[in-house]
Amino acid sequence: MKISVCMATYNGEKYIKEQLDSILSQLSENDEVIVSDDSSNDKTVEIIKSYHDDRVRLFENQNFNSPVYNFENALIKAKGNIIVLADQDDVWENNKIETIKKYMQGYDLVLSDAYIIDEHGAVIQESFYKLNGSKSGFVKNIVKNSYLGCTMAFNRKILLKTLPFPKDLPMHDWWIGLIGEMFGNTYFIKDRLVMYRRHSNNASLTGEKSSYSLFKKISFRLTIIKNLILRYIGL
Repeated sequence: MKISVCMATYNGEKYIKEQLDSILSQLSENDEVIVSDDSSNDKTVEIIKSYHDDRVRLFENQNFNSPVYNFENALIKAKGNIIVLADQDDVWENNKIETIKKYMQGYDLVLSDAYIIDEHGAVIQESFYKLNGSKSGFVKNIVKNSYLGCTMAFNRKILLKTLPFPKDLPMHDWWIGLIGEMFGNTYFIKDRLVMYRRHSNNASLTGEKSSYSLFKKISFRLTIIKNLILRYIGL
């Protein structure tokens, strides 16, 4: 099973080395890390290039101005049988890939629990699942998303169903998780396999109280539902 780790980066110089180290130490020679960089203006690209590792495939000078479509670009480039999403500022537990491989033998999409850490690496929550009320179920995840991208892995069947992303997609991980619910079988691994970092520069609000208005929340859900229906009927 060839693993493709897909990462979207933007000005991630502070944490990118720690994250890449935690990923590459678990990969075989045949695996790959796809990095799509959204025109970082710090040392992110320089740090990535310093690895001189053939497993790292960097696509720089992208201009998406969006973590959603920056991630889509990484997914499009992936060649593996198992796709694993990674954020630029987290740290993987050293048994993440081994555990994912075990569960991916029986499921199309899996995700794990995660420790939540602060910018200094200190654990501030022992379980993302507990904090978020994470559970499987299509309707449940329309109401409140449990699919945290940096803890997810899925096979090519799910990858091909997710692509291309709709042009008005509010969140990529929400979309991928619901596609997994519609077209495959999903599993919530109880193990905490990621140190999920929350700090002032995070692109998403996952894990905190949403700042979006009720109108915006309803709009997001209607957009997701519309696009899921279109994908289901093949449009």
